[in-house]
Amino acid sequence: MSVHYQITGSTAAEISGSVEAGVRDGGLVAGAALPPVRGLAATLGVSPATVAAAYRTLRERGVIETAGRAGTRVRARPALQPRQARRLPVPPGAIDLSKGEPDPRLLPSLRGALRRIDGDPVGYASAGPLPELLDLARERLAPVKAPALTITSGALDGIERALAAHLRPGDRVAVEDPGWANLLDLIAALGLTPVPVPVDDDGPTEAGLAAALAGGVRAVIVTARAQNPTGAAVSRGRAAELRALLRRHRDVLVVEDDHAAELSPVPLHPLAGATGSWAFVRSVSKPYGPDLRLAVIAGDETTIARVDGRLRLGAGWVSTVLQRLVLDLWRDPSVPPLVRAAAESYAARREALLAALRSRGLSAHGRTGINVWVPVADETGAVARLRDDGYAVAPGALYRIAAPPGLRITVSPLDPARIEPLADAVLRAVRPGPATRSA
Repeated sequence: MSVHYQITGSTAAEISGSVEAGVRDGGLVAGAALPPVRGLAATLGVSPATVAAAYRTLRERGVIETAGRAGTRVRARPALQPRQARRLPVPPGAIDLSKGEPDPRLLPSLRGALRRIDGDPVGYASAGPLPELLDLARERLAPVKAPALTITSGALDGIERALAAHLRPGDRVAVEDPGWANLLDLIAALGLTPVPVPVDDDGPTEAGLAAALAGGVRAVIVTARAQNPTGAAVSRGRAAELRALLRRHRDVLVVEDDHAAELSPVPLHPLAGATGSWAFVRSVSKPYGPDLRLAVIAGDETTIARVDGRLRLGAGWVSTVLQRLVLDLWRDPSVPPLVRAAAESYAARREALLAALRSRGLSAHGRTGINVWVPVADETGAVARLRDDGYAVAPGALYRIAAPPGLRITVSPLDPARIEPLADAVLRAVRPGPATRSA
């Protein structure tokens, strides 16, 4: 694949800056191939070492990736904001099942809480995590026993701070494959090396984690429930297997993401405490609203102290107004029934779609959460055919490293009447040709 954008520069900094400018301006789109190191060096009249250094910098910034025989390419989601959004527009009249967001119709209203919360101003000296919020969070995190707690601006912020508290660029991190796209992008942006661990319906596989630990990973990131994109949830038996492995690697950092929290229909089986360094992160975005950028992070005292210390040097603290708002929602007796109703609604939609797909002979996964994962042979073709049929879904390439292709379908926008037509459309997309609906 030829590169039409002309990369310029005579130093590593200039070359990397030129590539970044191409990504920002749209001259280099996601997935675009970059010239081989020696070829670009010859074109620019510089040494191969200079180009190699530029590419190394871009990889560490999460802008490009090396894809084996496929060469060096701009990442599917580069850690660099283009001037114009690259997301494909949803066709007129189509249903957008690609976002992975909760149904806004099922989120608790914030109007009452906003009227009730204490609006008194807070100064620098008295700002920080609200003790009453931490006390209530400690109760809600059971069965996780937390020596220390703090508050961060959402799950990804908490995960990033936990990783930064222990790791350095180049360190190897075990990640679920397929796994959360934002997390994979964060790993790249931090200059860390992802080590894929296969996932089944019960979470990361024992063999996969064992191989990653044997390969020298410094950290392991696990989704406790509602794994994105597969819906996996760590079962009691799998948790026991993984904890047994981790106890033999006490110096490894374990980060758990329990973003679904109250929306999950299955009990929590945490890994917290299996190693000396750990962080358990629970955000409020899925049950209470994505705009509530707040997460509770529990962990060992050293990890939480490092997270708090770094937070003070940057953002300082999570808004006290936001903390008061979440505290009010947690205390409001009218909210839990709404969250339970949302959990039941998501489960009904997810299970109905899984049943419809399986009745048509299609394999699909979605034990928990708001997404269903459909393995496919031709990911690009299936996405395009579904768009033509009026459905926008997320391509699996955003979520996987070595895992086979698939589609992620978010069920939160689905009304019951649309599930059977969607299953028919998925069948046509996955098996194009004369295939028809099975009985």
